[in-house]
Amino acid sequence: MSKLEQVLILEPSGELKFKGPFTEVVTSNLKLNNPTDKRVCFKVKTTAPRRYCVRPNSGVVEPSSSINVSVMLQPFDYDPQEKNKHKFMVQSMFAPEGGIDNETMVNMWKDADQTQLMDSKLKCVFELPPEALQSVLFQNDLDAAKEAKEVAAVPPVKPNIPKPSPEAKRPVTQEATVAVKAVNVGSSASDSDMKKVLDECRRLQAEVSKLQAENAQIKDDGLRQRKATPSDNQTFTTEFAPVAQRSAIPPVLYLLAALILGFILGKFIL
Repeated sequence: MSKLEQVLILEPSGELKFKGPFTEVVTSNLKLNNPTDKRVCFKVKTTAPRRYCVRPNSGVVEPSSSINVSVMLQPFDYDPQEKNKHKFMVQSMFAPEGGIDNETMVNMWKDADQTQLMDSKLKCVFELPPEALQSVLFQNDLDAAKEAKEVAAVPPVKPNIPKPSPEAKRPVTQEATVAVKAVNVGSSASDSDMKKVLDECRRLQAEVSKLQAENAQIKDDGLRQRKATPSDNQTFTTEFAPVAQRSAIPPVLYLLAALILGFILGKFIL
């Protein structure tokens, strides 16, 4: 079954216009005319109930009479580029016989037969005077430019990768350089000292060999003299005392070599 045609005549019939600026409450009037000989109940609804205040939002229109409904738009920041989708709907139905109070009205709409309801829809239109519209557009451009500038002023976030400071590197480099220099100096010093030690050892060995050869020569001479004159054995022995003292020289030389070597090694190690 099709819905009943609206019996109320709405002025305006299709649009509710609100003229800005919207920095304060803006009111648009809606007139409901009842051309019939019956009482008609009405109720006003909207898709944005928090943005509007409607007085009265429900009531009864007597036969051949009318009633004015004030639709008040609350203040807000108007954006001309924002699409407005606010709508209003006026529902109506014939009133029952007898008196109608607030409680009866609430119960009547709650228990109403949907097939007996009539409705009309209106869309909301926001209008601004040309000078006000230019001011809003200019302010919007200023806000957009300010926001873009603030975004551009924010430095890009860089990954926080810790890097060693020059102060942290410097001591290591200096220590490494000193260590390398110490090794080079130690190496050159050890080469020089070892060369001296080897030369001293060779000289001492040559001296020992020379003394050993002299000692062997003296022994041979002594044996030949002993065979030739046995009575001179005592004198021979006495004469060989200095030779015996000379044969004791090699241990002294070894001791001297050991002292020299220990001194050089001790100096190298320290």
